[in-house]
Amino acid sequence: MVVDVPMAESRSVVITGAGRGLGLATATHLYRAGWTVVGAMRSPEQGLEHLRAATGSGKDDGRLIGVRLDLDDPDSIAAASRAIQDAVGSPDGLVHNAGVAGVGCLEEMPMNVWEQVFRTNFFGPVRLTKELLPVMRKAGRGRIIMVSSQGAICGMPAIGAYSAAKGALERWAESLSQEIAPFGLGVSVLVAGTFKTDILELTTTYADHDGPYAQHHAGLESFGKRFLRFASPPERFAPAVSKALDERRSFSRRTVGFDSRLLLLGSHFMPTRLLQRITCRAIGIPAAGSLRGHSLQQATVTDVNERESQ
Repeated sequence: MVVDVPMAESRSVVITGAGRGLGLATATHLYRAGWTVVGAMRSPEQGLEHLRAATGSGKDDGRLIGVRLDLDDPDSIAAASRAIQDAVGSPDGLVHNAGVAGVGCLEEMPMNVWEQVFRTNFFGPVRLTKELLPVMRKAGRGRIIMVSSQGAICGMPAIGAYSAAKGALERWAESLSQEIAPFGLGVSVLVAGTFKTDILELTTTYADHDGPYAQHHAGLESFGKRFLRFASPPERFAPAVSKALDERRSFSRRTVGFDSRLLLLGSHFMPTRLLQRITCRAIGIPAAGSLRGHSLQQATVTDVNERESQ
C-alpha cells in the first residue's frame, strides 16, 4: 500500500546505496509510509528504475528523488549535499547504508583495498554528514542512522578491513551523538545481521586458496554456504530503520537479526577469549596454535595480480 502524502507534509530521508539490497528495501518501505525519499547512489538513473519498479511510482513523483553520490570522491559528496538541500532543504533523516567489503587476511589484501573500504564505509559517511550537518543543526531536527555490522561487535577474520571500518563508524556515531544532541538531533546505530542481498556476490575476494590461510578460507566458505540458508530477506530490515528514525533518545544502538543479537549478547556476557574461541570454531577457523609446524606455516602468499594472471 502506498500512502498519498502531499510533499509539504512529507518528511524527507536520504538513503545512501538505495538502489539495491537493504537500501532498496528501506527506501521502498519508507516511501510507502509517506516519506520523501532521496536515494543517493553511484548510478541514480539505474537506481531510480529499481526504486520505481519496487514502489510503483511514476517518473514525475516528487517523493522519489535520485542523487549521484560516490563516497570515494569528496567532490561528488559536496555536489550530492548541494543537490539534496536543493531538493528537500534540511533532511529529517540521513541513513548511511552504502558500503563495500573485501575478503582476505591481512597478508592477502592489498593496502589500497583497505583504504577504499575505509573511504566508503567510514570517511565517506563522515564527509557527507559534515556537509549536511549545518543545515540540519539550524533546523533543530534530524536523525542520523548508521548501518553497522556484526564485525563491529567482534572483529571477524578475513574481513578485517570491513570490521575495522564498521567499528570506527560506531565509535564515531557515539561521539557525534553527544556533539549534536544539544541541538535536538540524534544518532542511531543499527547492527545488521545476515540478510539475503547481493553483497556477497559483489564482494571481491583476495583469498589465496593455495597460501598459508587456505584452511581459514575453506572453513569460512563452508560456513557461509550453510549459514546463508538462514538469512532473512532485506524487507525485514526496513522496519528497524523506520523505528530508528522516530527514536527520541540522543543515541541508540539496536541489533537487526537473530545472529547479530546473539553475538551482541555474547560480547556482553563472555570474556573476549572465550567469545573468539567459540566464534572461530563455529565459522571454521583453525584453532590457536594448530598450524604451528604445519606446512602452511612456511607457505608464501602469492601476489593477487600474479594469481589473477594464472
